Amino acid sequence: MRSKTILFIGIVLGVILVVLVGSLFITLPYRVQGSLIDPPIKAGEINLTRQDGTDYRLSDQRGKTVVIFFGYTHCPDVCPATLSEFQKIKKGLRDKAKDVQFVFITVDPERDTPEQLASYLAFFDPDFIGLTSDRAALESVWKAYGVYQQKQDAGSATGYLVDHSTRTYVVDPKGNLILTYPYGFETDKIIDDLSYLVTQK
Repeated sequence: MRSKTILFIGIVLGVILVVLVGSLFITLPYRVQGSLIDPPIKAGEINLTRQDGTDYRLSDQRGKTVVIFFGYTHCPDVCPATLSEFQKIKKGLRDKAKDVQFVFITVDPERDTPEQLASYLAFFDPDFIGLTSDRAALESVWKAYGVYQQKQDAGSATGYLVDHSTRTYVVDPKGNLILTYPYGFETDKIIDDLSYLVTQK
């Protein structure tokens, strides 16, 4: 009889422990996997021209999670690879993708006209937003996000290349710069982070 009582008490304590541990995991806040900016800072304003010729202002995008990459259409490697990753991320977000904007901002305004951006981004996803302007307007945006860019003579008929930063920036639905990712960061982890952020309105 005593052994049955001890067994019963053991089972009850085991069930209680499982419930407590389970509830702990449920209530723990989500921990982002990218480079967290803590505390988040207000994202620098972006006031540039879309690939369709209309104006784009970041401050008008409240309620959306905005994923930003700085690159250029003549880029031979990092830029097309990143945009391909954006395709995978968007697909992985499924119905949550409607609350995420993918934005490509040029570091080569002399060649990246709205028409050039439209043609280039159509190869990846026509819903991706391409932004350009004159160099002065872009330089203020580059500075706000700590973006490096420098023309380099490629020594070929293809023209110059542009060395540039390769981080991806994430602005949350409240307009705060909250996360960055290095080039090549795992897409599954980005999908998890963005899936969480779209709920934080």
